[in-house]
Amino acid sequence: MRQWDDTWPAMRQEAHHGDRVVTCFEKRWHSLHALLTQAVDRNPNGVALVCDEQRMTYRQLQHASQALAGALREHGVGAGDRVALLLGNRIEFVVALFATTQIGAISVPLSIREQKPGLAYALAHCAAVCVLHEADLADLLPAPSDAPQLRHRVSMAACAGSALYADWQAHAPMTDVTPVNEEDTAVILYTSGTTGRPKGAMLTHMSLVHSSMHYQIAMGLGPQDSSVATVPLSHVTGLVALITTMVLSAGKLVIMPQFKAAAFLQLALRERMTHTLMVPAMYNLCMLCPEFDDIDLSTWRVGAYGGAPMPVATIEKLAIKMPKLMLMNCYGSTETTSPATLMPQGDTSAHNDTVGKPLACADMRVMDAQGHELPAGEMGEIWIKGPMVVKGYWDNPQATTDNFTAGFWHSGDLGSIDAQGYVRVHDRIKDMINRGGYKIYTIEVENALYEHPEVVESAVVAKPCPVLGERVHAFVTLRQDGTSEALLRDHCAKRLSDYKVPESITLSTTPLPRNANGKVLKRALRDQLIPTSPA
Repeated sequence: MRQWDDTWPAMRQEAHHGDRVVTCFEKRWHSLHALLTQAVDRNPNGVALVCDEQRMTYRQLQHASQALAGALREHGVGAGDRVALLLGNRIEFVVALFATTQIGAISVPLSIREQKPGLAYALAHCAAVCVLHEADLADLLPAPSDAPQLRHRVSMAACAGSALYADWQAHAPMTDVTPVNEEDTAVILYTSGTTGRPKGAMLTHMSLVHSSMHYQIAMGLGPQDSSVATVPLSHVTGLVALITTMVLSAGKLVIMPQFKAAAFLQLALRERMTHTLMVPAMYNLCMLCPEFDDIDLSTWRVGAYGGAPMPVATIEKLAIKMPKLMLMNCYGSTETTSPATLMPQGDTSAHNDTVGKPLACADMRVMDAQGHELPAGEMGEIWIKGPMVVKGYWDNPQATTDNFTAGFWHSGDLGSIDAQGYVRVHDRIKDMINRGGYKIYTIEVENALYEHPEVVESAVVAKPCPVLGERVHAFVTLRQDGTSEALLRDHCAKRLSDYKVPESITLSTTPLPRNANGKVLKRALRDQLIPTSPA
């Protein structure tokens, strides 16, 4: 078995973004556009993208992006301008991403599930000059009088008030490339904004290249690989773990407009899928499909997961059903341009309660509330530094000051790093339950619930209590009706300390609420438990 550190190329210390000193790969590409150029050089006629019946080679992807880049430039969009992508999972998203970077502009992917106020805020905040959008979302865009800087609206289908994408795509290809500095912002991603307005994280060319290299090297990806994108391409996971990583690898990316487990399995078979990165709930849904046991998934080599903890019970079931599938946990965020840790190959079964080890260029520390580093194994807030960490938040210097110290980003996650370097993430600081002074980490309770055969998914949150402050409440989705609260509490009591056992449980057979990125909306669940005042 390869040792984790043996897989990485030469590195060195470099100063970036002023006084940040970070570990970088010595030999690397210096722009997002360069990733596409090298893929065309390596695999020009190889399939780059598949979506439904549409297929595009790397040479065709380059040609399409060059044509759109020419249209953008002709319409006055230039270096540093923001181009918003209000697009679902489709090939045009990838074309637009590389067209924008070719002219030195900045892509601003937006969730198609965002509503009008959120879209208006993001478009105004980043001062986008152009938006490429789905035709059925045109009514969610701000009126021209409310967004005078938004000069161009380009729709995927005929739509009043917008130009037609096909007309822009028919432009003569632009072959020259606007030079950029690797510290320049390439993409702005708006965070989910759990409190207040969302922040626009500035992903640089350097951060995107390093994160793509981390994934590609750690997973051993190349032109022979075929990945299926099941998460939104507008999210950091879809953008980096799938689009830019597969382009760096010169492999094939199969795009699913919407995840359906049965359709995913058929697509995996048809396209001889070797790799994917999904949220844990998607693996569970696949295993619930009747076809899962019979379909030939022998080409599936890498099963990465992130965005939420993978229940230990699910890992164990997958190991039994698919012993050749290399499960790889990854941990990161928008601010780390996706991965900060990955599970070394073959380590999942022995370290399934961790998120792996810090990646080659990641500097991770566990800090106490006073900003002092804690010894190995002790729990505190995880801080992360490296070339893949964003340089700050767009037009929000106060948020940058509040969330960064000497180049380290404060994750808001409670965790620990053991003596062997494995990272454990115990909870979000805001999600930890304080029951009368006893600290309870929700992931531990959720893992206990997942061991029950009737539990499909669970989310544990704090329920307000006038006596103890908070009590443990669980929201549980069952395979079918019939399992009682008492049975689940008894199940947990055999696995947990008494104060960690859920004192109340909401049972349902419907899925838990999730955002567009697949994360359970715990805030929405907590809101259900707040007592309403009498009228």
